[in-house]
Amino acid sequence: MRQKVLVSAPYFLPVLDNYRSFFEEHNLEIVTLPVAERIEEQELLKIIDQIDGVICGDDRFTRRVLEAAKRLKVISKWGTGIDSIDQEAAKSLGIRVCNTPNAFTQPVSDSVLSYILAFARRTHEMAEDMRKGGWEKIPGVSLGQSTLGVLGVGNIGKAVLRKAKGFGMRLIGNDIKPIPEAFVKEVGLTLCSKEELLRSADFVSLNTDLNPTSFHLMGEREFGLMKQSAYVINTSRGPVIDERALEKALQARKIAGAGLDVYEHEPLPLDSPLRKLPNCLLAPHNSNSCAAAWSKVHENTMKNLLEGLKAVK
Repeated sequence: MRQKVLVSAPYFLPVLDNYRSFFEEHNLEIVTLPVAERIEEQELLKIIDQIDGVICGDDRFTRRVLEAAKRLKVISKWGTGIDSIDQEAAKSLGIRVCNTPNAFTQPVSDSVLSYILAFARRTHEMAEDMRKGGWEKIPGVSLGQSTLGVLGVGNIGKAVLRKAKGFGMRLIGNDIKPIPEAFVKEVGLTLCSKEELLRSADFVSLNTDLNPTSFHLMGEREFGLMKQSAYVINTSRGPVIDERALEKALQARKIAGAGLDVYEHEPLPLDSPLRKLPNCLLAPHNSNSCAAAWSKVHENTMKNLLEGLKAVK
C-alpha cells in the first residue's frame, strides 16, 4: 500500500510539481488541502487518520490531532519554527518532528535591517509624499547615533547584531539563555534587563521563538517603557506581541512605529486597525524570502520526511 503524505507548506505547494518524481520514486501518494497560511485543527481532523507523513507549514498539530493520527510517522516542518506542533504529544505518540534549523537566518536578519533603515531614513514616508506631488525634506536619523536592542539573541538575533555593528550602532541585548562571551566581545554587546533595553533602545528587534516565556512578551507595560521616538520590529512570531496593546500604543503615538512581518492571526484580518496605521509597516509573513534558502529547505524537508517514514514508529 502506498503511504500518503499531506503536503500543506505554503512555500512548498507552488513548486510541488517540480518534486513529483521524488514522491513517485518512493511510492508516496500526495494529499493536499487549500491553504491560506495554515491549516487549523478542525480541517486536519478530517483527514489526518489517513496520513503517514506530513510536509507542513504552521498547521495546528494539537494533541487532539496527533491522537487521531493513527498512521502518522513523521511531521517534516518546512522551515524552522515548530511551535504550532504539540511536541510533547508527538514524542509520547512516537511521531517524529523534524525541521531545518538556522534555515532563514540571513534573509530574516536582512529584513530586520530593512525595517530599521526604512524608519531611520524615512524612505517610505518620502516616497509616499513624492507620489502625492510633494517635495518635503523629512528629517531622518543616523544609525551610527542610534541604539539597537535585541530581545532574543539566538541565531537570527546574533545575525541582526553583527549586521547592525557594521552601521556603527550601539548594541544592547537580552535573552533568558546565556549569551556566549565570545559573541558579546565580538560585536561589543551590552547585556541588560528587558526593562533597561526597552527604555534605552531606539529600535527594538524581537527575535525570540514562541514559548510560554515569550507569549505577549511585549504588552501595554512594555510599550509604556519605550521611548516615544522608538520603533519595535517583529519578525519572530505574532503572539510575541499583544496586538491590541500595540494598536493602542501606535494610535496614541506612545511609540514612533512598528515593523511587522508576523501577527497573532494570519493572514492579518482585513479589518485589523494595523492595516490603516501610517506608522506601521506591514509584510505578509515573508521575511524568510530568499530563493536559495527556500531551495535548501525544500530538499531538506523531503529528506527529513523520507527518513521519518523509513523509521520504525
